[in-house]
Amino acid sequence: MILVSGATGNIGAELVRMLAEAGEPVRALVRDPAAALPDGAEPVTGDLDQPQTLRAALAGVRGVFLLPGYRDMPGLLGEVGAAGVERVVLLSGGSAGSGDLTNAVSRYMIRSEEAVRDSGLAATILRPSGFMSNTLRWLPQLRAGDVVRDAFPKVAVAMIDPADIAALAAVALTTAGHDGQVYRLSGPQPLRPADRVRVLAEVLGRPLRFEGQSDDEARVEMSQAMPAEYVDAFFRFYADGELDESPVLPTVEQITGRPPRTFEQWARAHTAAFS
Repeated sequence: MILVSGATGNIGAELVRMLAEAGEPVRALVRDPAAALPDGAEPVTGDLDQPQTLRAALAGVRGVFLLPGYRDMPGLLGEVGAAGVERVVLLSGGSAGSGDLTNAVSRYMIRSEEAVRDSGLAATILRPSGFMSNTLRWLPQLRAGDVVRDAFPKVAVAMIDPADIAALAAVALTTAGHDGQVYRLSGPQPLRPADRVRVLAEVLGRPLRFEGQSDDEARVEMSQAMPAEYVDAFFRFYADGELDESPVLPTVEQITGRPPRTFEQWARAHTAAFS
């Protein structure tokens, strides 16, 4: 049995689907037990910020897909270990490799990785580049018109389809040889925001246009959506250049046996979201 946290999110939903389709017994950790899940997936509830609430969900589980950044990661991993779980796959991020605890985003991922290592559990850590699904943040603008405005217009990211992260997680959870590995993974090409808008225009058949925000404008808008320390973290990553997510990495193809999906493929698979 495999327990998937974040089971209705961009990665978790794909992972639950893949495991269920492969005939792997899978539990989906959800807030709403009535959430729509693939046939064969068992819904379970629990609060990752209160590890003791997960004991029933963990019963009989041998593998866990875990998101980072919860309040008591050591306690959470303690419950996972006490349940007899054999293997953990932790989602992290590229900036965790910096070891920089002064950056709020890097810090929660670094601390999560430390908790996994300190737990003594067999574990695989995934450090993907930015998600293609982040493009869904543009939906309000696309519903209002044909102009997309966004921050950091000159920054290229080799964005990855969450389904490719899920595919790699599925391999790490169900096959030997990945314990102790830290995998960096990316999509197949570096894209600036304007490149994504161009692809979306072609896929949607719309005359879309991109306009870059100034740093001041971007900071104000981001401050309305996240804590100030996270805004500062992203500005350090992308305005100050402390994080480079442009390199194209071979990891997805090496581990899953197929190349990562392009942004065009992702967009075509999600056209309904943009209509």
